[in-house]
Amino acid sequence: MTHFLFDGFDTAPVSILLAHGAGAAMDSPSMTATAKALATAGFQVARFEFHYMAARRYGHRKPPPRAETVNPEYIRAIADLRAKGVTGKLIIGGKSMGGRVASMVADEIFEKGEIAGLVCLGYPFHPPAKPEQLRTKHLLGLKTPTLIFQGRRDEFGTKDEVATYGLSDAIEMIWLEDGDHDLKPRKAISGFSTADHLRTMAERVKAWAEGL
Repeated sequence: MTHFLFDGFDTAPVSILLAHGAGAAMDSPSMTATAKALATAGFQVARFEFHYMAARRYGHRKPPPRAETVNPEYIRAIADLRAKGVTGKLIIGGKSMGGRVASMVADEIFEKGEIAGLVCLGYPFHPPAKPEQLRTKHLLGLKTPTLIFQGRRDEFGTKDEVATYGLSDAIEMIWLEDGDHDLKPRKAISGFSTADHLRTMAERVKAWAEGL
């Protein structure tokens, strides 16, 4: 059974399932702040870890696997969340690799009517400094309603780069001013804080979810 961290109220009409990025656990400061921002906006948020990350808690230092190899773990997490009694509208997603994995399983689950949408935070369109190694093939025909929040200076995919990808019309890109891969801006330059961007993210997700 998948272990979850919950934020928000179990009476929330919409739940969001989030997976972590390649190098930071589900209870990292960034993931915790993200979950709390979404909970404040009225969602119930469930976080979970892939097996390689959970194993690190017991001294087993495992490198991140290829993203597609953990697709079954994400599908299992959705089933386990429902088994815990979480009902109602469900949105899946995650940070960086977690969002990428969610995007790879989304259409299969969406077509069954089991999820309503997908939210990706800092999508890794390509490895840093390797813009030719795109991770976008499955995004070209994606059918699941999707929001991708990306910092304008994200080294995994800039606004100019993403504009050339021909992504599915089901995807809406939200660009956060001066944000890095963690959506973190430089306040002295942009005037925004990370909390500002997370609040904007949560409010946009809330407005979008109401139409799903």
